[in-house]
Amino acid sequence: MSTRPTRSWMFVPGNKERFLARAADSDVDCVFLDLEDGVLPESKTQARTMVAAALRAPFRPQRYVRLNAASTEWFADDLAEIVPAAPDGVCLPKCEDPGQVAELASRLDDIEHQALIEPGSTRIVAAIESPAAILSAAAIARAHPRIVGLMLGAEDLALDIGLGTAREAEAAELIFARSMLVYAAAAARVVSIDGVFPNLDDAEGIERDTLQARRLGFAAKSTFNPRQVEVINRIFSPRPDEIEYARQVVDAFQAAEARGDASVTVGGQLVDRPIVLRAQRLLELVGTGQVTG
Repeated sequence: MSTRPTRSWMFVPGNKERFLARAADSDVDCVFLDLEDGVLPESKTQARTMVAAALRAPFRPQRYVRLNAASTEWFADDLAEIVPAAPDGVCLPKCEDPGQVAELASRLDDIEHQALIEPGSTRIVAAIESPAAILSAAAIARAHPRIVGLMLGAEDLALDIGLGTAREAEAAELIFARSMLVYAAAAARVVSIDGVFPNLDDAEGIERDTLQARRLGFAAKSTFNPRQVEVINRIFSPRPDEIEYARQVVDAFQAAEARGDASVTVGGQLVDRPIVLRAQRLLELVGTGQVTG
């Protein structure tokens, strides 16, 4: 995975030229150039061609393409036209078992070889969108080295388990699924991407939902709307006070170790090795630019 930030992921319909143009210079960290749900069946071929062209033009965010599902008539053509344009990766929708990842990876091997693209360079984000996928998330996350992330498809999942159309209390009804995905991704050391907050006019709602996602352990969040990108980037970046506290923790613990102590108190809180390791990880991410303060 790139050392660039991966806090925010925005879906961009592949058949909308003005959206593609705006996305190319967006503040979002990563885009999902969409060939699936954001494009009507009669526009699939056009969208595929437009996305392939966009991939060959200058693009600031990292570029992933959400393919049509492997069971559809468009899947093979999506791969054949998109992969030679060298996206950073693809999103596999409706992924329910590791075998689907292995099959996609095999196809990517063949196309990269034919297109003279560096082997293994096309990464995979698996979209977890059903009860079966939630229960297989840990195996999916470990299915292949190309996997760099799991993304929650909250709306499809809500449909499958019979939830209503309105979100309640920061999607409290999806806490189990969200947590399962977080733990599956963390165990495999890949990125966990929360689902979209669908109410584009609810500024307080996206703030609360994104805060909830970070508290649950997600590393990133997806969106349909550029207006939500600032909130996502801000909440998934460490605050200046968090960075300063991490520095204090590391400095204090190093001094304690020099004295032969295995713990120390910083700001009234007992600090031992697991807390120090978390502080060091935060400072390393800030140093590499994967998160910003």
